[in-house]
Amino acid sequence: MAEIIGTVGGFGSSVFFVPIANFYLDFHSVLGITALFHLSSNISKIVLFRDGIDKKLLINIGIPSIIFVVIGGMLSDKMGSSLLEMLLGCFLIALSIYFLINNNVQISTGKSQMFFGGAISGFASGLIGTGGAVRGITMSAFNLEKSVYVATSAAIDLGIDLSRTVVYVYNGYLNKTNIVYVPVLLLIGFIGTYLGKKILNKLPQDKFKMSSLILILIIGIVSIIRPIMQLFN
Repeated sequence: MAEIIGTVGGFGSSVFFVPIANFYLDFHSVLGITALFHLSSNISKIVLFRDGIDKKLLINIGIPSIIFVVIGGMLSDKMGSSLLEMLLGCFLIALSIYFLINNNVQISTGKSQMFFGGAISGFASGLIGTGGAVRGITMSAFNLEKSVYVATSAAIDLGIDLSRTVVYVYNGYLNKTNIVYVPVLLLIGFIGTYLGKKILNKLPQDKFKMSSLILILIIGIVSIIRPIMQLFN
């Protein structure tokens, strides 16, 4: 379900997969498995949505994302993530509600906005395992055609996942206990992407941006609730 929803929303499965997986596995194991899971799903998206990748966005958002995912991944071994996850949730809720209410507003699409959007997305991906929704907010300003949006986001995410996988392996987040899940998750990644593409093809372009913002709002709420539940447990 996380892969299907992530494909329809255009920002990847980790935004739903990470909060759910955290209920069953320790945080660092979730980071390692998520990175490998994402590699499969992003390759699947690039293959299935190969109609076009926006090279300008790929460079201007992708490069800072890759740089900052390494920084976030290295810090993940030294910092607790609960507060940062809640702050990210508040940020996503505020932005998604703002754009849902003001659906005709236009934000700047300059290089500085692309850089900061990519940097925050990459840093969050490395530190807490998910940052695709931040990238989704950034890319929504460009009003891209559905297949271009998904393919470009997946191409950026592929670079992020390759980079953070190396860092996570170095940090020891992947071991014999959790590596057994990987083959099944690779299969799920492809199947989920395929089913998500089928749904996305039936979704009108004018409804695509709104559905993405609603999903990002839900992600923000989950990001706040999960650390609170852990605190009470």
